[in-house]
Amino acid sequence: MHSQLSPHRAHRVDLQGRYGTIAALRAPAMGDDAVRTTALLVPGYTGSKEDFAPMLDPIADAGFEVVAIDLPGQQHSPGPGDEALYRPGPLGSVVAELVGKIAADGRKVLLLGHSYGGLVCRAAVFAGAPIAGLTLMSSGPSELPAGDRRTALEVGEHVLAEQGVAGVQKLNELRSSQNPAWAVLPQELKDFYRARFLNSPAAALLGMGNGLREEPDQVAKLARTLRSTGTPCLVVCGDTDDAWSPAVQRDMAERLDADFAVLPGVMHSPNTEAPHELMATLLPTWRAWLSS
Repeated sequence: MHSQLSPHRAHRVDLQGRYGTIAALRAPAMGDDAVRTTALLVPGYTGSKEDFAPMLDPIADAGFEVVAIDLPGQQHSPGPGDEALYRPGPLGSVVAELVGKIAADGRKVLLLGHSYGGLVCRAAVFAGAPIAGLTLMSSGPSELPAGDRRTALEVGEHVLAEQGVAGVQKLNELRSSQNPAWAVLPQELKDFYRARFLNSPAAALLGMGNGLREEPDQVAKLARTLRSTGTPCLVVCGDTDDAWSPAVQRDMAERLDADFAVLPGVMHSPNTEAPHELMATLLPTWRAWLSS
């Protein structure tokens, strides 16, 4: 089973950010065909660097340095007290600054954002992040559409106001107990999810949650920006994604003139559900970008 607890060779490092350190998992490129390129992986709402655990060794083994981060306000990265600073725009500026530091010595940076992280990475592009390629994974063109995930955000906001982060976690556990798939998860993984969520500041949950519910469609602007800089783009998702539908993501890819890939039998998290299949899409695409 692949999960946030999957073993890997990456080391925990702290990178400098505008709100303090940005916690990351970093693995150097391996092999004789290593290139001076860093894959920078950005997680989604309530996520963390560990979401990319199954991807770290395969990316490093393919000759890329890999850095997976917590966004400010996630897991081990401190964040601001103002919930407005957790919207895609402000967080995108944080990521753009980080990209600039990585690229300062001439390294190329391939930027990947999962779900809400995709919206953040889009904003990083708008903020001038000097990237060699953009991958939007299980992300969308705008706000989260109507459905169970959006309903959970709306209910959670009211619980958060009344009962705090611990109250929302109790609600999450109640929902999870009704899912048969949850019952078979290792207790260690359940404990990880619980500790990670309880470590989330209320401002971060509110700000990112509002970002998910209010982000406008900025695909046309992104298309213009990518075109003006000659930056290639890939949109990849599972064929049963229950956040933004595959049809919506395909349309976004077409509007971006981006590559598009659908992974069969996969829902919203290809990084943990099907990392081998995901790598089979990412690595050839990234190599083609770098050789063009």
